[in-house]
Amino acid sequence: MASNGNNLRYGPLGESAVHLCVDMQRMFAEATEWQTPWMPRILPMVDALVAAHPDRCIFTRFVPAERPGEGEGAWQRYYLRWSSMTVVQLGREMIDLVPDLAVHVPPARILDKRTYSPWFETDLHSSLRGGGIDTIIVSGGETDVCVLSTVLGAIDRGYRVVVATDALCSSSDQTHDAMLMVYESRFDQQVEAVTTDVIVQGWT
Repeated sequence: MASNGNNLRYGPLGESAVHLCVDMQRMFAEATEWQTPWMPRILPMVDALVAAHPDRCIFTRFVPAERPGEGEGAWQRYYLRWSSMTVVQLGREMIDLVPDLAVHVPPARILDKRTYSPWFETDLHSSLRGGGIDTIIVSGGETDVCVLSTVLGAIDRGYRVVVATDALCSSSDQTHDAMLMVYESRFDQQVEAVTTDVIVQGWT
């Protein structure tokens, strides 16, 4: 729970909010080297958030390198270590959203990215600002990797950030818990960490 209570401190959410659902993909849900074991546990909460306003949801998908050793700089070493997770070995279909969430597309849309952050090499910021968006609701995985990059990028760009605490997952309980503490304590002026039901009830 948020250190300042499980409530939207800066008021209800409205038409200027979108939901960024981070990397809820088959390659993290199924039996791969990157499997996030308790992703199924948060799926009902993520689905409830999406279903509340599917037309206001953007699903990000992490797209790995095509082949081992590809990428810029340290990413080359990364994809040598994780060669089993490259597209050619994994299979392109594993990049897809988990089926329970894929049914929301459309009206929800998909944004592909090749790094942890959705803010680089995409039109995300310009399209959101152009649409009058000032608030980002975040769910998905992993709390301490791609969700972290998404949240920090949104903070740096001046968005109000609402993190769905029970709709996040990680393969590490320790760093998941640590990141929730960071969101709630170090970024308390920019991040509201609340549960899914509070978000759904407060998003009109």
